[in-house]
Amino acid sequence: MAAVGSVDIELELIKWLQAKAGADVIVRDEVDNHLLDELPTVQVQRLPAGDDDGFRLDRALVDVDVYHSTRAAAIGLAAQIRGWLLQDLPGASTDAVVFGRVSSNPPPAVRPYENTALRRVGATYQIHSHPVS
Repeated sequence: MAAVGSVDIELELIKWLQAKAGADVIVRDEVDNHLLDELPTVQVQRLPAGDDDGFRLDRALVDVDVYHSTRAAAIGLAAQIRGWLLQDLPGASTDAVVFGRVSSNPPPAVRPYENTALRRVGATYQIHSHPVS
């Protein structure tokens, strides 16, 4: 049986979100200098926070940022992702992880970004998960 912390929640969430979003959206862990040419982009980053039960359950805090060409488009995609995460992710699984309870705090909101040619909307999610047995 795999122990708590043995699953890369970023990688598993990126794969899951990419499958939901389709080929027109890029889902990844880091942005680069080509971001303007790769819109819309969704960035998934685990925060250095959250907790676990010391056995199997991981309660990760994950930031999900949407970068898009307009504010309305970024807000729309962030809202769609929130729906997927809150409604579809709980109970879903991959080869490595089973996802459980999901909550967002704060929910999607416009976040500042230095480049005025794009817009950023982000939210923080707490995602409960455990390794597949």
